[in-house]
Amino acid sequence: MSAAIYAGVAADDGTKSRAPLTGARPPHNDAAPASTGTWVGAWSTSPAAAEPGTETTGMAGRSVRNIVHAGVGGTSARITLSNLYGQSPLTITHATIALADGTGTAAATADSMRRLTFGGSPRVVIPAGGQAISDATRIAVPYGADVLVTTYSPTPSGPVTYHPHARQTSYVAVGDRTEDVTAAAYTEPTPYWRYLTALDVLSHEAQGTVVALGDSITDGFGSTVDANHRWTDFLAARLRDAAEDGRDVPRYSVVNQGISGNRVLTGGRGRPADNPSGLTRFARDVLGRPNVRAVVICLGVNDVLHSPELADRDAILDGLRTMVDQAHARGLKVVGATLMPFGRHRGYTDARETMRQEINAEIRAGRVFDAVVDFDKALRDPYDPRRLRSEYDCGDHLHPSDKGYERMARALDLDDLKGAAPARL
Repeated sequence: MSAAIYAGVAADDGTKSRAPLTGARPPHNDAAPASTGTWVGAWSTSPAAAEPGTETTGMAGRSVRNIVHAGVGGTSARITLSNLYGQSPLTITHATIALADGTGTAAATADSMRRLTFGGSPRVVIPAGGQAISDATRIAVPYGADVLVTTYSPTPSGPVTYHPHARQTSYVAVGDRTEDVTAAAYTEPTPYWRYLTALDVLSHEAQGTVVALGDSITDGFGSTVDANHRWTDFLAARLRDAAEDGRDVPRYSVVNQGISGNRVLTGGRGRPADNPSGLTRFARDVLGRPNVRAVVICLGVNDVLHSPELADRDAILDGLRTMVDQAHARGLKVVGATLMPFGRHRGYTDARETMRQEINAEIRAGRVFDAVVDFDKALRDPYDPRRLRSEYDCGDHLHPSDKGYERMARALDLDDLKGAAPARL
């Protein structure tokens, strides 16, 4: 029998391949047995770009401790690691998951540290452009907990696949400090999430996942760092509170697939493209989430702001409708957001304002989505509808404040998340 152990490794577009895992040894983790419950997304982020300056060595010889916030509780967990932007195989020899010992710390709570395995091995080799999903591990993850996911790679591999605008502080340590419970070695804070793109849990609290697909407004740009004040965080809290109050609302977790600067139609440079368009990433970032039941699309403002010509208006609407068609093919309901105002922003022009209003008119008329959340109406200044209301403006006249993000979550009718795609006539 070959000494190599093989585990399922997927390309980051969701297609399956097989990759060898070498150096296998008996894992020391609490592998989760078959159990009742539903696998849902507790947290996720979209691989957004290749991290500058990591082309040669990547994060070799360093432990990356990502901190993420669980939007739903569960009894077991698994993670997804991405090497989408890597130009060579990424070797992870050690990975762990633990609960953070409070907010804003790289320290773990006592007895929560678990070693992660991939196909039964602590070692995984992720090919360039690929991703790997860990085995399920038994760990009680409470709702609202900060979770530490730590990886160690001993060999050079770059560029690093990362998400630059995390609005969450994570940490890096020199050497293999993957199983360190204390934060002593984690002296380097970072505003990025590296490699890690999903945390799923086996949950009794949720029966499905709702995905928010968007740009920097969904990414939470301008919100308070480490406070979990993105509109998706507030929406997750609303769903949980309503369920606890006995209301007939969907029992869904909420995952955030926002990328700052994202557009419906065009991505950035490179192969694969930095900041891939909503159209090109829809299959992976929405349809690829576990037990997804509904999607909220909040995209288009960057297409308007960076549009080389006003003829893009119809292309933007067609792009949104294409995503709706893809969702409907999977039976998913789609809630779409109106484009919020950006008056006084440096990119504002009267022509772009006219385009925004025309797109919103189509959205409100029901000619794009199954249901509409009117973020424009909820956050605009009633005395000057071309701009955000001052208390909802983070200060750049484009992105909401914490209070604005909370208002966005309150604007969404929870009943609109019920049901499936409408039947085709």
